[in-house]
Amino acid sequence: MTTVERPVTDAAELRPVDRNLFRSLLRRQATSVTVVTAVARATDPACLGGIGAPIRAGFTATSFTSVSLDPPLVSFCLGVASSSWPVLARAEHVAVHLLAAEQREAATVFATSGIDRFAAYPDWTPGPFGVPLLTGVLARLLCRVVHRVPAGDHTLVIAEPLALSDGGDGRPLVHHQGGYTTAAPA
Repeated sequence: MTTVERPVTDAAELRPVDRNLFRSLLRRQATSVTVVTAVARATDPACLGGIGAPIRAGFTATSFTSVSLDPPLVSFCLGVASSSWPVLARAEHVAVHLLAAEQREAATVFATSGIDRFAAYPDWTPGPFGVPLLTGVLARLLCRVVHRVPAGDHTLVIAEPLALSDGGDGRPLVHHQGGYTTAAPA
């Protein structure tokens, strides 16, 4: 019988998970930076003066990932306490924008709360379904929301890409250790 030596794990290095330790560990993972935009109808009834005009939302996300190739599906997460959540909770369509290295301003604007992000970042245009589309991005996916899965203090949004646009070659904007950087050329 053959025995296999297994490395001994230093159990002293394993610590209980707490919020600060968990956040610190996750900051070590480098992730691409995206901006997700959406539009939904306002909920104010016409009898109260509301006209059901569309309201926009946009936010910076580093949780974007592919889910499936067949059928094509992508996902991202959003905190339910976010100012963008009321729109995302009702939006039927979203656009996911993969930011280029030189788009730190877009990432910062769409991560700032308490401002009109679309007034502060004018490089966008209304797209299909009224979804705001940012210009100058590495890539863009126009998607239909297919699932919203509650997950702790966030919701995992799963979306089906309906249309794509490729902004060409370029370096991506990357989030790492709480700041923005970019990938080194290969």
